[in-house]
Amino acid sequence: MSSKISRRSFTKLSAACVGVLGFGMFPALANNFKVAGIYTQPIQQKWDARLHQALLAAESKGGIEYVFSEKVANTDYIRVLREYCESGVKLIVGEAFGISKEARKVADEYPEVSFLMGDPFEAHGSNFSVFDNYIHEPCYLMGIIAGSMTKTNKLGMVGGYPIGEVNRLFHAFINGAKSVNSKIEVKVTFIGSWYDPPKAKEAAFAQIESGVDILYAERAGVVDAARDKGILAFGNVNDMNKEENGKDVVVTSALWHMESAVAHAISRVKAGTFSAENYRDWTMMPKGGASLAPYHEFENRIPAKAKATVEKLTAQILTGSFTVDIIDTEPKSSF
Repeated sequence: MSSKISRRSFTKLSAACVGVLGFGMFPALANNFKVAGIYTQPIQQKWDARLHQALLAAESKGGIEYVFSEKVANTDYIRVLREYCESGVKLIVGEAFGISKEARKVADEYPEVSFLMGDPFEAHGSNFSVFDNYIHEPCYLMGIIAGSMTKTNKLGMVGGYPIGEVNRLFHAFINGAKSVNSKIEVKVTFIGSWYDPPKAKEAAFAQIESGVDILYAERAGVVDAARDKGILAFGNVNDMNKEENGKDVVVTSALWHMESAVAHAISRVKAGTFSAENYRDWTMMPKGGASLAPYHEFENRIPAKAKATVEKLTAQILTGSFTVDIIDTEPKSSF
């Protein structure tokens, strides 16, 4: 679907209301209600795809009607946001990166609408909740495996931009590797794009030429470089072994799951208890927001000690007895 909104039947409100939450008041909803997703990229782009999949899963369970717009540029985003608010939507899930101030103004104008937006800043008012990509815990676990499998002790990472969302993943990967291998050195490259596979592939080639023998594929294109040069890679957000032609190349991936966060938001809207929250915890491992992908054909190729360490730390992360540091500063190459 393009940025033109699909018009379907509007939701009905129950007569019962709840008390004031922050500065707004939300009535409980007796029947199905409409939820909108607004995406700046095609829904095939994996960051948006994870949101889309979570909302489709929620719709399949009943209780909501899901509509969406994709490929909405930042310059057009606020218009589309307002149109959905006017159409009777009760929850909007989307992205406010780069337009955070403007999106918050829209939330203030429509206090009866609930917003769950990707945003690096804190929640706002009574109805503007935020989330970001916190998959640093499985990234740390991947680092343990990478640090155990490298032959050159040189790891490469190719990312889009040096923003907190990416930086924290790279730092976790590095720290996981160094926790089992003190000789680890790293090469870090940012390509200045969220989707430019040829550029990412060239950056990976350059890293391999410098001696890197394992890559963290934060961007599409890196896995292809690893395959061409016969080295291993680790994936990001989705299972890149199965979904991005990574067989015999991608050892495992740090997965992002938005199902728990979306279910929480929907339940709050339905109950009339939605409020401005930071959904960070809902995107981490203990609440089901992140995990490590299966090892697939690498099951018997990963050192047994590394697998045992990952299993132990996974259990500790889930119980809260082990914490992976969140470091949002830009990581630097060490060689």
